Amino acid sequence: MLPPYRIKVVEPIPFLSAEERRHALAGAGYNPFNLRAEQITIDLLSDSGTGATSVAQEAVAALGDESYAGARSWFRFVAEVQDLTGYPHILPVHQGRAGERILFTNLLKPGQICISNTHFDTTHANVHLAGAEPRDLPCAEAADLDSVDPFKGNIDLDALERVLNGPDGERVGLVLITVTNNGLGAQPVSMANLEAVRDLCRRHRVPFYLDAARFAENAWLVSRREPGYRTWSPRQIARRAFELADGCVVSLKKDGLSAVGGFIGLRDPDLHARCEANLIATEGFSTYGGLAGHDLERLAQGLREVVDPAYLRARAAATSRLAQMINDEGVDLIQPPGIHALYLNAGRLLPHLAAHQFPGHALGCQLYLDGGIRCAELGSLYLGRLDDQHRLVSPAPFELVRLAIPRRVYSDEHFQYVAAILADIAKDPERVPGYRIVSSPPLLRHFKVRLEPVTRSSTVDAG
Repeated sequence: MLPPYRIKVVEPIPFLSAEERRHALAGAGYNPFNLRAEQITIDLLSDSGTGATSVAQEAVAALGDESYAGARSWFRFVAEVQDLTGYPHILPVHQGRAGERILFTNLLKPGQICISNTHFDTTHANVHLAGAEPRDLPCAEAADLDSVDPFKGNIDLDALERVLNGPDGERVGLVLITVTNNGLGAQPVSMANLEAVRDLCRRHRVPFYLDAARFAENAWLVSRREPGYRTWSPRQIARRAFELADGCVVSLKKDGLSAVGGFIGLRDPDLHARCEANLIATEGFSTYGGLAGHDLERLAQGLREVVDPAYLRARAAATSRLAQMINDEGVDLIQPPGIHALYLNAGRLLPHLAAHQFPGHALGCQLYLDGGIRCAELGSLYLGRLDDQHRLVSPAPFELVRLAIPRRVYSDEHFQYVAAILADIAKDPERVPGYRIVSSPPLLRHFKVRLEPVTRSSTVDAG
């Protein structure tokens, strides 16, 4: 698939020696989040704010109006968002987690439950900080990593109905559906599932919101996989998804094609007034929300470009090619491939490592040591429950590594390099050591945890 753009500005990437990478990772406490950007050759840590902007985005950025209140750029931005979503009330924020904090603080009460197909890390934390309980109800198909079921991002509708009808039903303050389901392999959510959630929430008078950071990619996968929508454009599908919900919170660092930005979309004028007061006190005035005028201009343009079928087709094809290259090297990943990321099955690749040795993290570290590739673990280090001594008590259901794909940044040659490094690891997986935690923060530990490798003798002793 030919990318629908040509490269106009380039940035050099670093190539460290193996010894330099070993020294860098040790200095980072064996946590890739602590590495410096100039120590990375291929950065697949996140697709959030890491994409390339277009010439049109940079051109409109020059029109940015930096007025504190009522800037021209705000009116262009809000008009674009309202046209896309249909929500009458839009609040800009500097990124998605700021929107989560504001929305959850004003929508959830202490002791309530927030139900989701899967809360991602900051979403989970912000629900907790609001005094509520995050509860995940992924569909049963998501448990089979090898299944090619087209909509493994769906929420389990039967489980949702049981909760709403059960003793906890009165405690449910919010149903939040993440599209696409980032925590479960970049899998899409079907429109049929969203419609059923809408119906259940209306029946039980529970607010239904979207976490729609990747709304365009979900819309593209719906257009490819859900028969009733094959003649719909990605923009039409996205608009329909927003129409089904009472509101949304969106990080525009993903499908806004920008390095910064987000918004809250609301129908309820009273909730809007409460959120706006919080926004003004903590983020900035309600017509900029912590964003510069040039950011608002880039975002308005990016929201047009991201639903372009040619762009989405090429992006999906690039990720699919990387998935095929990885499979050809004998490394399994969650099927079917999504768009914004691929999820390696580290537990299957490194069976010699027990869950308490964090095989997902171990594979991520080895990708850096062997090739300067940075990525993120989504396994027991991220999701497992630890005791006060940082020992694993309850492992994650799967040991995964996420390769997040920045938008319009890397070529097939870069992806061939990633696949080649993985192939070398797959030839001798037992050389990959496990890891143990040295220190860890109490919340969102994967961002700042420090670890050390476990020697072969220590592994034997621990077993």
